[in-house]
Amino acid sequence: MTNLDEARALLREFPVVDGHNDLPWALREKAGYDLDRLDIAGHQHGHLHTDIPRLRAGGVGAQYWSVYVPAEQPDPVAATLEQIDCVRQLLDRYQADLAPALTAADMEAARGEGRIASLMGAEGGHSIANSLGTLRGLYALGVRYMTLTHNSNVDWADSATDTPKANGLTAFGREVVREMNRLGMLVDLSHVAPSTMRDALDTSTAPVVFSHSSARAVCDHPRNIPDDVLERLPANGGVAMVTFVPKFVLQAAVDWTAQADENMRAHGLHHLDTTAEAMKVHRAFEERTPRPIATVPVIADHLDHMREVAGIDHLGIGGDYDGTAFTPDGLSDVSGYPNLLAELLDRGWSKADLAKLTWQNSVRVLGAAEDVARDLRSKQAPSNATIGSLDG
Repeated sequence: MTNLDEARALLREFPVVDGHNDLPWALREKAGYDLDRLDIAGHQHGHLHTDIPRLRAGGVGAQYWSVYVPAEQPDPVAATLEQIDCVRQLLDRYQADLAPALTAADMEAARGEGRIASLMGAEGGHSIANSLGTLRGLYALGVRYMTLTHNSNVDWADSATDTPKANGLTAFGREVVREMNRLGMLVDLSHVAPSTMRDALDTSTAPVVFSHSSARAVCDHPRNIPDDVLERLPANGGVAMVTFVPKFVLQAAVDWTAQADENMRAHGLHHLDTTAEAMKVHRAFEERTPRPIATVPVIADHLDHMREVAGIDHLGIGGDYDGTAFTPDGLSDVSGYPNLLAELLDRGWSKADLAKLTWQNSVRVLGAAEDVARDLRSKQAPSNATIGSLDG
């Protein structure tokens, strides 16, 4: 049996829990949420990284669908609700393959049925508009993690890619984390500044997650996790889910991306735009300046380092498919996970190690957050704090 065969066999028993997939936003941008135009029951090569045949081929057993909206959105709460509605439409339309999941037990039940457990994560605290009531509303609608920031600061937390303002979390930001703990909503620290990571770890009584981040010691990008933060995950119980985005994992791609982003801005386009017009501009730039290519071994290097620093019990996978213009060679779409496991097998990772990476760690962390929430809810009422009362 080759390593690839062994990887596929392992995934049949312990499928991938992927922490972050931007399919809902891609469906909005590319099809106006028209699921007939982009029907993921069939292969959507050239349009999407994600469809059901390739999820199956990749051994995906659970997916956190990102209900992302840009921070600049005029009404981010309404737009987030539209994203949640998109996920619900997907669940209604593809019931044979996608199973709604709110808990760790739901994830295990879906695995037993051979369906893909479908959870939701909100990407950026701007989606709650400084309101703990809105946070509770998102939880009631099924959102099971919230990334505290996206690419820009919120009023109560600093982003990794913005000018520091709060120096981590403000008093209201810490209250957001405590209320997430009380609800059982995972605190996601991807995208946030290291100061925010540290403040959140100081505040949270439940395990945290990094839904799609890699190791800063391997690639010095501000979106990645410093070693001192990785070292704190064992005490917290949290999970860092390696991402595949080339500009976060390969130093040459970091440098190239800075040039490509400047080119996008020169054409009056946002650097994260993946519309047809934007991709045409990207391709023209790439013809003039060839893009450095990330590979499966590059991702494995991150995982090797993260394992050394945080330990095997604190690793997961968050590919960020359909949220990035470019993907690594061998991990071009959601069918590629067996290639990564085959590489790790070649590096001496055991079946037990890989079962933790793909399934067990991520299921455990959600279950642990549920346990903390049950205890807190027996002792605490919902917080009525406002940003004005705490940070004003």
